[in-house]
Amino acid sequence: MEPLFEWLSHVPWWVIFPILAMAGGAAKAWEQGAKRRHERRLETLRLKGEIKTAQLAARGQALPPKDVASDSQLSSKELLERLFTEHDEITARWLDYELDVAKLIAYPAMSDGRQPLTAAFLRAKKTADNLRPSSASAKVSEQQVAEYLDAVGNAAVAFEVAEKDAKRLRNSTFTEAERKKLDRAQKLLKVAVDDSATQAERNVAYKRVREELDGLIVLSDSAVEVLEKQVAREITASPAPEPAAKQAPPDPAV
Repeated sequence: MEPLFEWLSHVPWWVIFPILAMAGGAAKAWEQGAKRRHERRLETLRLKGEIKTAQLAARGQALPPKDVASDSQLSSKELLERLFTEHDEITARWLDYELDVAKLIAYPAMSDGRQPLTAAFLRAKKTADNLRPSSASAKVSEQQVAEYLDAVGNAAVAFEVAEKDAKRLRNSTFTEAERKKLDRAQKLLKVAVDDSATQAERNVAYKRVREELDGLIVLSDSAVEVLEKQVAREITASPAPEPAAKQAPPDPAV
């Protein structure tokens, strides 16, 4: 502090007051920023708590990953098996949106990586995928198990948050004209997969669905493949029965 006081002793008195005012303003701004960061942390913790409560209510006795870790009786293999189940369930729930065109139209934010919460889930999922051991019997350290556990827990929370936001937004981020196109695509999609419609009707409806969605929602190759199979009603033909072997004519000499 002595160099500061020495410097101030050489500064004209009329300069000190603006400096003190600037310092006070900076301190106040830092305090406000710290308060906002603290509030965001509290909000994150509150949201995580709500999500875990919802998960427990929905799954009965199935515990979220971080609660699983509290059971000291679990072996490393048992813990990994339960984490794999949780991880696979998260992936399946995500693929349910990614491969179902009807859901993509209804909740487009779930397939839009530009949406912050969807992007956060995709990052969390990628981290969990990268940290996942090759098998429950793989040789892994306690640190690796702990990191994987946290990653699966973060992915579960991130998915719940992204899904909740997507259901809140629905198609509100699109213009009125774009929403009309999405509505038409949803109606056409019902025809494209309708058993009672003819193949020609399904084909036309499918083509128009793609046209309505063009530039609005990007369908993955896997989603297109699933939809095309639904439209084509692909059925594996059963092999035709082999003809019965011809009996040789009776020997006239007998």
